[in-house]
Amino acid sequence: MKNHIGLFLIGIIVGGASMFFVLGFGQAPDSSHSDQRLLLTQTPGNLPQLIMLEPTNVLQESTQTPISATITTGPIPASTPITISSTPTSLNLLNEQRPEVIGYSLEGRPLQIYKFGSGERERMIVADIHGGDEWNTRTLANQLIKYLNQYPDVVPADNTLFILASLNPDGEARAHNKYGRLNHNGVDLNRNFPVNWLVDWERAECWNYLPSSGGSGPGSEAEVQVLINFIENHQIEALISYHSAALGIFPGGAPWDENSIRLAESIAQVSTYPFPPLDTGCTYSGTLPDYAVSKGIAAVDLELMDHIDTDFDQNLKVLNVLLNFAP
Repeated sequence: MKNHIGLFLIGIIVGGASMFFVLGFGQAPDSSHSDQRLLLTQTPGNLPQLIMLEPTNVLQESTQTPISATITTGPIPASTPITISSTPTSLNLLNEQRPEVIGYSLEGRPLQIYKFGSGERERMIVADIHGGDEWNTRTLANQLIKYLNQYPDVVPADNTLFILASLNPDGEARAHNKYGRLNHNGVDLNRNFPVNWLVDWERAECWNYLPSSGGSGPGSEAEVQVLINFIENHQIEALISYHSAALGIFPGGAPWDENSIRLAESIAQVSTYPFPPLDTGCTYSGTLPDYAVSKGIAAVDLELMDHIDTDFDQNLKVLNVLLNFAP
Protein backbone atom coordinates (compact mmCIF):
# COMPACT_ATOMS: atom_id res chain seq x y z
CA MET A 1 0.00 0.00 0.00
CA LYS A 2 2.80 2.45 0.87
CA ASN A 3 4.52 1.62 -2.40
CA HIS A 4 1.35 2.52 -4.33
CA ILE A 5 0.98 5.83 -2.49
CA GLY A 6 4.65 6.68 -3.15
CA LEU A 7 4.32 5.96 -6.83
CA PHE A 8 1.15 8.07 -6.99
CA LEU A 9 2.92 11.07 -5.39
CA ILE A 10 5.93 10.71 -7.69
CA GLY A 11 3.56 10.73 -10.70
CA ILE A 12 1.89 13.94 -9.52
CA ILE A 13 5.24 15.66 -8.99
CA VAL A 14 6.67 14.62 -12.39
CA GLY A 15 3.47 15.51 -14.24
CA GLY A 16 3.25 18.95 -12.60
CA ALA A 17 6.85 19.73 -13.43
CA SER A 18 6.28 18.74 -17.06
CA MET A 19 3.18 20.92 -17.30
CA PHE A 20 5.05 23.91 -15.81
CA PHE A 21 7.88 23.47 -18.32
CA VAL A 22 5.48 23.31 -21.28
CA LEU A 23 3.55 26.41 -20.20
CA GLY A 24 6.73 28.36 -19.50
CA PHE A 25 8.20 27.51 -22.90
CA GLY A 26 5.01 28.53 -24.67
CA GLN A 27 5.14 32.01 -23.10
CA ALA A 28 8.84 32.63 -23.82
CA PRO A 29 9.69 35.46 -26.27
CA ASP A 30 9.87 34.47 -29.94
CA SER A 31 13.54 35.02 -30.70
CA SER A 32 12.90 34.59 -34.43
CA HIS A 33 11.49 38.19 -34.56
CA SER A 34 13.80 39.83 -32.03
CA ASP A 35 16.35 40.98 -34.65
CA GLN A 36 13.89 42.49 -37.15
CA ARG A 37 14.80 46.04 -38.21
CA LEU A 38 12.48 48.89 -39.06
CA LEU A 39 11.79 48.89 -42.82
CA LEU A 40 11.99 52.38 -44.30
CA THR A 41 10.12 53.58 -47.35
CA GLN A 42 12.47 53.63 -50.34
CA THR A 43 13.39 57.02 -51.78
CA PRO A 44 15.81 57.84 -54.59
CA GLY A 45 19.38 57.18 -53.52
CA ASN A 46 20.76 60.28 -55.21
CA LEU A 47 18.56 63.12 -54.01
CA PRO A 48 19.66 66.72 -54.61
CA GLN A 49 21.47 68.43 -51.77
CA LEU A 50 18.63 70.79 -50.81
CA ILE A 51 15.85 68.19 -50.76
CA MET A 52 14.82 66.84 -47.35
CA LEU A 53 13.98 63.15 -47.37
CA GLU A 54 10.34 62.36 -46.69
CA PRO A 55 8.26 59.16 -46.79
CA THR A 56 6.71 58.52 -50.17
CA ASN A 57 4.75 55.74 -51.78
CA VAL A 58 5.19 56.92 -55.36
CA LEU A 59 6.91 54.53 -57.72
CA GLN A 60 10.56 55.38 -58.22
CA GLU A 61 11.78 54.67 -61.73
CA SER A 62 15.42 55.22 -60.91
CA THR A 63 17.74 52.61 -59.46
CA GLN A 64 17.08 52.22 -55.75
CA THR A 65 19.94 52.45 -53.26
CA PRO A 66 19.60 50.70 -49.86
CA ILE A 67 19.32 53.19 -47.00
CA SER A 68 20.15 52.71 -43.36
CA ALA A 69 17.80 53.17 -40.42
CA THR A 70 19.52 56.48 -39.66
CA ILE A 71 18.78 59.20 -42.20
CA THR A 72 20.92 62.28 -42.62
CA THR A 73 19.75 65.29 -44.58
CA GLY A 74 22.93 67.31 -44.92
CA PRO A 75 24.68 68.20 -48.18
CA ILE A 76 26.32 65.46 -50.21
CA PRO A 77 30.07 65.59 -49.39
CA ALA A 78 32.20 66.98 -52.18
CA SER A 79 34.37 63.87 -52.01
CA THR A 80 31.44 61.53 -52.78
CA PRO A 81 32.54 59.59 -55.88
CA ILE A 82 30.13 59.82 -58.84
CA THR A 83 30.69 57.35 -61.64
CA ILE A 84 28.70 58.31 -64.72
CA SER A 85 29.51 57.38 -68.29
CA SER A 86 30.26 60.57 -70.21
CA THR A 87 29.91 58.77 -73.54
CA PRO A 88 26.79 60.05 -75.31
CA THR A 89 24.12 57.49 -76.14
CA SER A 90 22.67 58.24 -79.54
CA LEU A 91 19.04 57.63 -80.40
CA ASN A 92 18.25 54.72 -82.66
CA LEU A 93 17.69 56.79 -85.80
CA LEU A 94 16.75 55.61 -89.28
CA ASN A 95 19.49 57.73 -90.84
CA GLU A 96 22.78 57.67 -88.96
CA GLN A 97 23.24 60.88 -86.99
CA ARG A 98 25.15 61.60 -83.82
CA PRO A 99 24.55 64.45 -81.36
CA GLU A 100 27.00 67.16 -80.44
CA VAL A 101 28.00 67.15 -76.78
CA ILE A 102 28.03 70.79 -75.67
CA GLY A 103 28.91 70.15 -72.02
CA TYR A 104 28.10 68.07 -68.98
CA SER A 105 25.71 68.06 -66.03
CA LEU A 106 26.88 68.26 -62.42
CA GLU A 107 26.95 64.47 -62.26
CA GLY A 108 28.85 64.21 -65.51
CA ARG A 109 26.07 63.32 -67.92
CA PRO A 110 26.45 64.75 -71.45
CA LEU A 111 24.21 67.57 -72.67
CA GLN A 112 23.51 66.60 -76.27
CA ILE A 113 22.22 68.64 -79.18
CA TYR A 114 20.92 67.35 -82.49
CA LYS A 115 21.27 69.69 -85.45
CA PHE A 116 19.04 69.79 -88.52
CA GLY A 117 19.66 71.95 -91.58
CA SER A 118 22.50 74.36 -92.28
CA GLY A 119 20.82 77.68 -93.03
CA GLU A 120 21.62 81.05 -91.47
CA ARG A 121 18.30 81.42 -89.61
CA GLU A 122 18.76 79.49 -86.38
CA ARG A 123 15.97 78.06 -84.21
CA MET A 124 16.15 76.05 -80.98
CA ILE A 125 14.06 73.65 -78.87
CA VAL A 126 15.00 72.94 -75.25
CA ALA A 127 13.23 70.25 -73.22
CA ASP A 128 13.41 68.43 -69.89
CA ILE A 129 14.63 71.46 -67.95
CA HIS A 130 12.69 70.01 -65.00
CA GLY A 131 14.08 66.52 -65.52
CA GLY A 132 12.06 63.49 -64.49
CA ASP A 133 9.18 65.59 -63.15
CA GLU A 134 8.41 66.65 -66.74
CA TRP A 135 9.86 63.61 -68.49
CA ASN A 136 7.28 63.71 -71.32
CA THR A 137 8.98 66.84 -72.70
CA ARG A 138 12.14 64.79 -73.27
CA THR A 139 10.08 62.09 -74.93
CA LEU A 140 8.54 64.70 -77.24
CA ALA A 141 11.96 66.12 -78.12
CA ASN A 142 13.20 62.63 -78.99
CA GLN A 143 10.11 62.04 -81.15
CA LEU A 144 10.81 65.27 -83.01
CA ILE A 145 14.46 64.28 -83.47
CA LYS A 146 13.45 60.93 -84.98
CA TYR A 147 10.86 62.61 -87.21
CA LEU A 148 13.32 65.19 -88.54
CA ASN A 149 15.98 62.53 -89.04
CA GLN A 150 13.53 60.66 -91.25
CA TYR A 151 12.16 63.78 -92.97
CA PRO A 152 15.03 66.30 -93.05
CA ASP A 153 13.39 68.35 -95.83
CA VAL A 154 10.86 69.62 -93.25
CA VAL A 155 13.53 72.12 -92.21
CA PRO A 156 13.58 75.01 -94.73
CA ALA A 157 16.81 75.47 -96.67
CA ASP A 158 17.57 78.77 -94.95
CA ASN A 159 17.08 77.32 -91.43
CA THR A 160 19.11 75.48 -88.84
CA LEU A 161 17.28 73.83 -85.93
CA PHE A 162 18.96 72.74 -82.70
CA ILE A 163 17.19 70.35 -80.30
CA LEU A 164 18.45 69.85 -76.75
CA ALA A 165 16.28 66.98 -75.49
CA SER A 166 17.37 67.20 -71.85
CA LEU A 167 18.91 70.12 -69.99
CA ASN A 168 18.55 68.21 -66.72
CA PRO A 169 19.70 64.61 -67.34
CA ASP A 170 20.56 64.13 -63.65
CA GLY A 171 16.96 64.80 -62.61
CA GLU A 172 15.72 62.65 -65.48
CA ALA A 173 17.87 59.74 -64.29
CA ARG A 174 16.88 60.18 -60.64
CA ALA A 175 13.10 59.64 -60.80
CA HIS A 176 10.01 60.28 -62.92
CA ASN A 177 8.16 62.29 -60.29
CA LYS A 178 8.75 65.35 -58.09
CA TYR A 179 12.13 64.01 -56.94
CA GLY A 180 13.43 64.33 -60.50
CA ARG A 181 12.61 68.02 -60.94
CA LEU A 182 15.75 69.72 -59.61
CA ASN A 183 19.40 69.36 -60.51
CA HIS A 184 22.04 67.75 -58.26
CA ASN A 185 22.35 70.96 -56.21
CA GLY A 186 18.60 71.15 -55.53
CA VAL A 187 18.25 74.08 -57.94
CA ASP A 188 15.30 74.76 -60.22
CA LEU A 189 17.20 75.30 -63.49
CA ASN A 190 14.38 77.41 -64.95
CA ARG A 191 14.97 79.93 -62.16
CA ASN A 192 18.76 80.07 -62.47
CA PHE A 193 19.21 82.12 -65.65
CA PRO A 194 20.84 85.53 -65.12
CA VAL A 195 17.84 87.73 -65.99
CA ASN A 196 15.18 88.66 -63.41
CA TRP A 197 16.94 86.20 -61.09
CA LEU A 198 15.87 85.61 -57.47
CA VAL A 199 17.41 83.20 -54.98
CA ASP A 200 13.95 82.68 -53.47
CA TRP A 201 10.37 83.63 -54.26
CA GLU A 202 6.85 83.60 -52.86
CA ARG A 203 5.82 79.94 -52.89
CA ALA A 204 2.07 80.16 -52.26
CA GLU A 205 0.94 79.95 -55.91
CA CYS A 206 4.03 78.25 -57.34
CA TRP A 207 5.36 74.67 -57.47
CA ASN A 208 6.21 73.92 -53.85
CA TYR A 209 6.30 70.15 -53.36
CA LEU A 210 9.95 70.09 -52.27
CA PRO A 211 12.54 72.61 -51.06
CA SER A 212 14.33 74.28 -53.98
CA SER A 213 16.22 77.46 -54.81
CA GLY A 214 17.25 79.67 -57.71
CA GLY A 215 20.88 78.74 -57.10
CA SER A 216 23.75 80.38 -55.24
CA GLY A 217 23.75 83.15 -57.82
CA PRO A 218 22.48 83.95 -61.33
CA GLY A 219 23.76 81.34 -63.76
CA SER A 220 25.46 79.38 -60.98
CA GLU A 221 24.59 75.91 -62.28
CA ALA A 222 26.73 73.90 -64.69
CA GLU A 223 23.81 72.98 -66.93
CA VAL A 224 22.69 76.61 -67.27
CA GLN A 225 26.24 77.77 -67.98
CA VAL A 226 26.55 75.22 -70.79
CA LEU A 227 23.32 76.39 -72.45
CA ILE A 228 24.22 80.08 -72.03
CA ASN A 229 27.58 79.44 -73.69
CA PHE A 230 25.89 77.68 -76.59
CA ILE A 231 23.32 80.45 -77.11
CA GLU A 232 25.92 83.20 -76.94
CA ASN A 233 27.94 81.47 -79.66
CA HIS A 234 25.01 81.21 -82.07
CA GLN A 235 22.54 83.54 -83.76
CA ILE A 236 19.30 81.97 -82.61
CA GLU A 237 16.18 83.93 -83.60
CA ALA A 238 13.38 81.89 -81.96
CA LEU A 239 13.28 79.36 -79.13
CA ILE A 240 10.71 77.06 -77.50
CA SER A 241 11.31 75.71 -73.99
CA TYR A 242 8.98 72.74 -73.38
CA HIS A 243 7.37 72.11 -69.99
CA SER A 244 4.35 70.29 -68.54
CA ALA A 245 1.57 70.67 -67.77
CA ALA A 246 -1.59 72.49 -68.88
CA LEU A 247 -0.92 76.15 -68.05
CA GLY A 248 -0.44 77.33 -71.63
CA ILE A 249 2.14 79.44 -73.48
CA PHE A 250 4.32 81.94 -71.59
CA PRO A 251 6.22 84.56 -73.62
CA GLY A 252 9.63 85.66 -72.35
CA GLY A 253 10.34 89.11 -71.00
CA ALA A 254 9.04 91.20 -68.11
CA PRO A 255 6.84 92.69 -69.41
CA TRP A 256 6.33 90.17 -72.21
CA ASP A 257 8.47 90.75 -75.27
CA GLU A 258 6.54 91.76 -78.41
CA ASN A 259 8.13 89.16 -80.71
CA SER A 260 7.65 86.47 -78.07
CA ILE A 261 3.96 87.39 -77.85
CA ARG A 262 3.69 86.99 -81.62
CA LEU A 263 5.34 83.57 -81.40
CA ALA A 264 2.93 82.55 -78.60
CA GLU A 265 -0.08 83.74 -80.60
CA SER A 266 1.08 81.83 -83.68
CA ILE A 267 1.46 78.63 -81.66
CA ALA A 268 -1.96 79.07 -80.07
CA GLN A 269 -3.56 79.38 -83.54
CA VAL A 270 -2.41 75.87 -84.56
CA SER A 271 -2.81 74.10 -81.21
CA THR A 272 -5.02 73.78 -78.14
CA TYR A 273 -2.39 75.38 -75.89
CA PRO A 274 -3.96 78.49 -74.36
CA PHE A 275 -2.65 81.98 -74.77
CA PRO A 276 -2.76 84.03 -72.65
CA PRO A 277 -1.71 81.28 -70.22
CA LEU A 278 -3.44 80.41 -66.97
CA ASP A 279 -2.41 82.92 -64.29
CA THR A 280 -1.96 81.12 -60.95
CA GLY A 281 -0.46 84.17 -59.29
CA CYS A 282 3.05 82.73 -59.37
CA THR A 283 5.95 85.07 -60.08
CA TYR A 284 8.50 83.46 -62.42
CA SER A 285 12.13 84.49 -62.04
CA GLY A 286 15.36 83.62 -63.84
CA THR A 287 13.65 81.72 -66.67
CA LEU A 288 15.21 80.57 -69.93
CA PRO A 289 12.77 82.63 -72.07
CA ASP A 290 13.57 85.79 -70.08
CA TYR A 291 17.27 85.22 -70.67
CA ALA A 292 16.69 84.41 -74.35
CA VAL A 293 14.71 87.65 -74.83
CA SER A 294 17.65 89.57 -73.34
CA LYS A 295 19.71 88.16 -76.23
CA GLY A 296 17.21 89.30 -78.87
CA ILE A 297 15.53 85.89 -79.22
CA ALA A 298 11.75 85.44 -79.48
CA ALA A 299 11.13 82.80 -76.80
CA VAL A 300 8.29 81.00 -75.02
CA ASP A 301 7.73 78.42 -72.31
CA LEU A 302 5.22 75.97 -73.79
CA GLU A 303 3.35 73.66 -71.40
CA LEU A 304 2.16 70.26 -72.68
CA MET A 305 -1.40 69.27 -71.78
CA ASP A 306 -0.44 66.78 -69.05
CA HIS A 307 2.57 65.04 -67.48
CA ILE A 308 2.34 61.91 -69.63
CA ASP A 309 1.37 62.63 -73.25
CA THR A 310 3.59 64.37 -75.79
CA ASP A 311 0.83 65.88 -77.96
CA PHE A 312 3.02 64.87 -80.91
CA ASP A 313 0.57 65.69 -83.70
CA GLN A 314 -0.04 69.17 -82.29
CA ASN A 315 3.66 69.75 -81.91
CA LEU A 316 4.39 68.94 -85.53
CA LYS A 317 2.26 72.03 -86.26
CA VAL A 318 4.10 73.95 -83.54
CA LEU A 319 7.39 72.89 -85.12
CA ASN A 320 6.25 74.32 -88.45
CA VAL A 321 5.40 77.62 -86.73
CA LEU A 322 8.85 77.76 -85.13
CA LEU A 323 10.66 77.00 -88.38
CA ASN A 324 8.76 79.67 -90.32
CA PHE A 325 8.52 82.35 -87.63
CA ALA A 326 9.95 85.71 -88.69
CA PRO A 327 10.95 87.95 -85.74
